[in-house]
Amino acid sequence: MDRFAPVTRVPYAYMAMRAALHVFFALALAGSSAFPQVFTFTRDQMIEYTSANPYGRFPDGRPNVPDAVLEKVKGLSVEEVWAVLPEFGYRNQYEGNWVILHPERKLVGRAVTAQFMPARPDVEHVAEAKAVSGGHGRNANQRVIDMLQNGDVVVVDMFGKVEDGTFVGDNLATAIYAATKTGMVIDGGVRDLEGIVPLDMASYIRGAHPTPIRGVMLTGVNIPIRIGAATVMPGDVVFGDREGVYFIPPELVGKVVERAEETHIHDEWTKAKLLTGKYKSSDLYPRPHDPALIKDYEDYKRSKLGQ
Repeated sequence: MDRFAPVTRVPYAYMAMRAALHVFFALALAGSSAFPQVFTFTRDQMIEYTSANPYGRFPDGRPNVPDAVLEKVKGLSVEEVWAVLPEFGYRNQYEGNWVILHPERKLVGRAVTAQFMPARPDVEHVAEAKAVSGGHGRNANQRVIDMLQNGDVVVVDMFGKVEDGTFVGDNLATAIYAATKTGMVIDGGVRDLEGIVPLDMASYIRGAHPTPIRGVMLTGVNIPIRIGAATVMPGDVVFGDREGVYFIPPELVGKVVERAEETHIHDEWTKAKLLTGKYKSSDLYPRPHDPALIKDYEDYKRSKLGQ
């Protein structure tokens, strides 16, 4: 059961609100016809802020990392992503401490970002009136869900709100999965957990609560958002495993995959050697020192990379 209840005011830390409103008003001129009620990048702004993207783009300018690349990302681990991103200065792309539904599944897809804030009547009344007059319906969360397509991952900044911060229940979670075949990252809550768990989709949430979503307003779609300690851009590759979620800039996805391939080969060789019982861990890990073992590993790596 999903519904958007009447607005109630909720308290929120002043400094966090001020920081959020800075983004809110900084993007005031960036509206689009698709979302006249909220702020979003224009196509030119999207391209400018994601100019390093080496792949194609969606009509709105959002980076479109190819499906073939996303398939390779599914074989990664969080540690393999971490091994690359800080090297290029990206130290704020990971967030952990989730309630993870289906941790056995990897979550991989292209980020669609949505920003919510605590409701403020003067702002919300204008935004909602524009949304309704534009034919976008009354439920702000559904406006975001209805724009999703195959391979997307909806990433929602609900500022950690769980009670009254339930972005979806089981019906709308089903709509997300039907549209994307991936999953969701919600820095907030969900409801109807009994109906969501049977869905075979990876979901990262802060918690569950029986209350409907209320006391919040949608303020941004496909803009930079904050998810915990991470900054997320539309079009980032979302990668989640049982540890947490990484948001990978498109221009670094290829480097992460390439580096991970060598890591997989190294780990495969190391574990096989250890299982023979002939070596101590220090003989092999983190790298061999004996010339014969070094040659053995290099020969093994060449044979694997040549396949």
